[in-house]
Amino acid sequence: MSTHFGVTRGRALAVAALALIVSMTGPVVAVADGDDGREGNDGNHARQADHWGVIARNTIGSPVAELRNGPFGSFGVTGPSAAPPYGRGSLGIEVADNSTTLSPPSEKVDFGNEVDFFGDPVRGLRQVGFHVFQTGENVTYGGAENMPNIRFEIDPNLATAPADNYSSLVWVPDASPVTNRWSDFIDATSSGYWYLTGNEAPACNQAARCTLQEMQAALNDGGAGATILTAAVGKGRDHMWIGAVDGLRINRNVYDFEARGVRTHQAD
Repeated sequence: MSTHFGVTRGRALAVAALALIVSMTGPVVAVADGDDGREGNDGNHARQADHWGVIARNTIGSPVAELRNGPFGSFGVTGPSAAPPYGRGSLGIEVADNSTTLSPPSEKVDFGNEVDFFGDPVRGLRQVGFHVFQTGENVTYGGAENMPNIRFEIDPNLATAPADNYSSLVWVPDASPVTNRWSDFIDATSSGYWYLTGNEAPACNQAARCTLQEMQAALNDGGAGATILTAAVGKGRDHMWIGAVDGLRINRNVYDFEARGVRTHQAD
């Protein structure tokens, strides 16, 4: 049997064939699309597609938060606003306002990531926002500001309350600029308002609304620095809402919700 540098002729031919296939098809690239593909975030650590999903702890009732195709439309709508801003899909959200035996009786859902943002500094949040598919019916149900939220569960790490290690940092958007079609990007750093749950920052609660910058300043009291536990898009508990979200931006990363999973794009 002929050999070459200790490799059998048959093995050498197989290796050569594999090399030819690779050269013809190009490099194999892992894509974050419901598989084990990873995408970087700000050069810190990977964001993994399969770490996204409904956060069970934060879900009340029987709401829906489902990766889906579309929505396309509404009927008669054409052009860029008639399709999701990224790819073909989005995160569809459905919550009811009066469907539980609890008080309040409304539902709540968070769709997010409990793994990959853990430990990131709250002061590092620089760009946040999303695109929304708002309907006229949603406005009827709860007013023009009946919209989904962005929520970060955080450890406040305040010097004044060292034993208090949990709060929710919530962005409430203004009214969508359009209905029955996809909005442009809604910037959470320059519109709407932010608040903290609990008593961590009395100057930034639901009664005393803050900008993101004011929130970050309120959390900077000389303690270790607030850190993120989870990141999510959510809705409730308040009014019925049926719509969709896409293009969630957190700093340099844009999270593209597709029917088969969550893709990560670098923002321009």
